[in-house]
Amino acid sequence: MSDQHSFETLAIHAGQEPDPLTGAVVPPIYQVSTYKQDGVGGLRGGYEYSRSANPTRTALEENLAALEGGRRGLAFASGLAAEDTLLRTLLAPGDHVVIPDDAYGGTFRLFAKVISRWGVEWSVADTSDPAAVRAALRPSTKAVWVETPSNPLLGITDITAVAEVAHQAGARLVVDNTFASPYLQQPLALGADVVVHSTTKYMGGHSDVVGGALITADEALGEELAYHQNAMGAVAGPFDAWLTLRGIKTLAVRMDRHCANAERVAELLVAHPKVTEVYYPGLESHPLHEVAAKQMRAFGGMVSFRVAGGEEAAVEVCNRAELFTLGESLGGVESLIEHPGRMTHASTAGSPLEVPADLVRLSVGIESADDLLADIKQALG
Repeated sequence: MSDQHSFETLAIHAGQEPDPLTGAVVPPIYQVSTYKQDGVGGLRGGYEYSRSANPTRTALEENLAALEGGRRGLAFASGLAAEDTLLRTLLAPGDHVVIPDDAYGGTFRLFAKVISRWGVEWSVADTSDPAAVRAALRPSTKAVWVETPSNPLLGITDITAVAEVAHQAGARLVVDNTFASPYLQQPLALGADVVVHSTTKYMGGHSDVVGGALITADEALGEELAYHQNAMGAVAGPFDAWLTLRGIKTLAVRMDRHCANAERVAELLVAHPKVTEVYYPGLESHPLHEVAAKQMRAFGGMVSFRVAGGEEAAVEVCNRAELFTLGESLGGVESLIEHPGRMTHASTAGSPLEVPADLVRLSVGIESADDLLADIKQALG
């Protein structure tokens, strides 16, 4: 499959040639742990044990690389498994990482409670400001970590500008592209060294699979990551890989609807008297709207807002929602609502990444926009 094909074509075909044995147009689920070898050391197609490689996972990994414009894609059991493998590949005790002041709570927990015990240091910077990133760098900095759009405040980082800052210091730039998906944004083309995904979210798209991914354009780094993937073993199982591939086939059309619905939701919230602030990069009032417009195809399906009346009022909005399901995660076809301070970002309490107590986060699905707007209106009261 040529990399010159459009995104929509790659999503359906990259890594997914018809099965040579039967002609099946969908990659088979190779639910197998081991493989017959053609003599000692004679691997058939490079397969010996499914932790090391599995044909269904290979199809997904090739697809991921094609969609992000990378040379190597790797699929994991979860987004955090991918992050952990990446950090232990890039870092050693005594190294330093710059992390954003707005990030997924699980990512923060990984740095603050796990990686730090291994002797890796981290500090926080506003990654929307390249000067702030530069000021946070140390001689021991090996990586700069970015989420754009960020979770849950929908902050935007200029990937090209921060890549230049990181590379001048000899550090690698890691971009968590989960909120955007490769359909809306391709960080490797903008200067990033590694892209991270929770494929649980928009890539899978149906709230029925958990997974993660790493993609890089650097062949040598790709080999290092693959070595650690095998050595550490938190790989995507074949059925999970198959479900993710199935979801990716419709990623483009789903993202178009997610974005269209989210824009209407954001517009309603801006005009609502019980909403004090709306976070959505598609709004011209967003401080980095122009940067988002430059590096994204559209602005995504995530919207966050603050509620007049404080924390309890925000919790009540979550509880009153009906069509928006109260639940963690995001990126599925169904709309979700949550209170980050008590749910996905509880681990950031008391830290520089603590989120406002009156914040509500929406994952806007692909239902009828009119129905979604009616539900938000009644939830706000």
